[in-house]
Amino acid sequence: MGESGAPDVRRRQRLALATLCTTMFMSMLDNVIVNNALPRIGQDLDAGITGLQWVAEGYSLVFAALLLTGGALGDRYGRTAVFRLGLALFTLGSAAAALAGTVGALVAARMLQGVGAALLTPGSLAILRHVFTDERERTRAIGQWSGVSALGLSVGPVVGGPMVEAFGWASVFWINVPIGVAALVLSARVLPVVPGRARRIDLGGLVLSALGLGAAVHTLVEGPDRGWTDGRVPTTAALAVLLLTAFLLLELRIAEPMLDLRLFRDGVLGGALLGGFAVSFGMFGALFFLPLLMQGVLDWSPTAAGLAGLPMTAMIVVAGPLSARLTGRYGPRLPLVLGIALCAFGLAGLSGYGENAHYAEYVWTLFVLGLGLGMTFTPVSIAVLQRVAPERIGTASATVNTLRELGGVLGIAVLGAVLTHRLTDSLSGLGLPPDALTAATAPGPGTAALPAPVRSAVEAAFTDGIQLALRCGSAALALAAVLVALLLRRSGPRPEGPQGPAAARPRPDEAPAHRPVGRR
Repeated sequence: MGESGAPDVRRRQRLALATLCTTMFMSMLDNVIVNNALPRIGQDLDAGITGLQWVAEGYSLVFAALLLTGGALGDRYGRTAVFRLGLALFTLGSAAAALAGTVGALVAARMLQGVGAALLTPGSLAILRHVFTDERERTRAIGQWSGVSALGLSVGPVVGGPMVEAFGWASVFWINVPIGVAALVLSARVLPVVPGRARRIDLGGLVLSALGLGAAVHTLVEGPDRGWTDGRVPTTAALAVLLLTAFLLLELRIAEPMLDLRLFRDGVLGGALLGGFAVSFGMFGALFFLPLLMQGVLDWSPTAAGLAGLPMTAMIVVAGPLSARLTGRYGPRLPLVLGIALCAFGLAGLSGYGENAHYAEYVWTLFVLGLGLGMTFTPVSIAVLQRVAPERIGTASATVNTLRELGGVLGIAVLGAVLTHRLTDSLSGLGLPPDALTAATAPGPGTAALPAPVRSAVEAAFTDGIQLALRCGSAALALAAVLVALLLRRSGPRPEGPQGPAAARPRPDEAPAHRPVGRR
């Protein structure tokens, strides 16, 4: 009976893994698939760079702000139930985004997508742990799950470009609807029921973190457009500092915090969290601006701009399994630091090419970026599972994904502020009227009506701004690589006792995370 049941168990495991990977792929894909649609959205909905930033940030901001709450709700009401609710909301938000007729409606729909993604993502890793009980099988499954997450970030532009050109920008949202419905049906059949436990929901932390992050992003997005001395910009900046400080103080005081700051006491976890944040900071910013450069300045079609990302996608497919093997053999330090360093090198190389560069000249940077990005996802997930007690996996997973999404939010906002500030400074000497200056901040459709010499100056300024933004992202990643290497070098056995991230003593045959890990 046991032998006959084994194939059925394996089949259900494969279907459960496919369901979890599909939903994670969608949530990661939605961070970037819209990027190739941004020029068309700007043209159809009359939006400049600030409006387009909010289209991208609306999803990522809500995703980041509510991920910790999603983890807490999963703990309280059950991982599987909250996962399914999130998947339903994400699917509904996708349909609403496809039907949006104004920038405001589109941003609101993107925020609903973010709510859904925030609910489904924390439970995904926790459910995976229940599905795969054998440690080696679980490691392989996490490698596939992490690889699919990274693949979603790279394949978005590749898939989005042809879809936008053939079916319009709404198609990048419609694609989620049938996939989401199918995943809902499949999740009801193959996912195990992971029960909840009694715990307090940190409503104060939810309010303070959401408002604080919103104020911070508003400051960074609106500051270059309104001017840093505009009364509302310093006000929202001060409000962000106060709210986020209050949030951290609250989390230190309560028994069941939404953000468990004790995780940062462990060098391995601290390094892994920093690594995930830094990669998203640099890469999300680059993936946001490159389609605007290709379509707005280089006059590439959406399809061509999307297909240009194929080298990055191919390298992520290669890097995912490689990263899993390196993590299993040497621990998370080597692949994570190497991946971050490669991303820094790739962005630095890409920043050296301007509007007259040919694709063949800079395609090598896309290979490097894909390899680096693919190397970073698996070691972060493995570090969490190795060093966090089972009952806290959901909260720790939510923390990892929160910092990853927050890195993307701040990457787009900060690098966007760098770009907009440089662009505005460069154009201020052209003597353009205010309306023309506003239009000039959206290369492509926004500059079509400008005289040819002015448009040429706008495109040169835009390229210069993107180059500066890429250099800033590269510098941030290089610094992060050094810090992560130092943090993970000091890693030892998992902390003991209720105050550490892991509540159990390491087994005698369990190697520290910084040494090669063999079979167990």
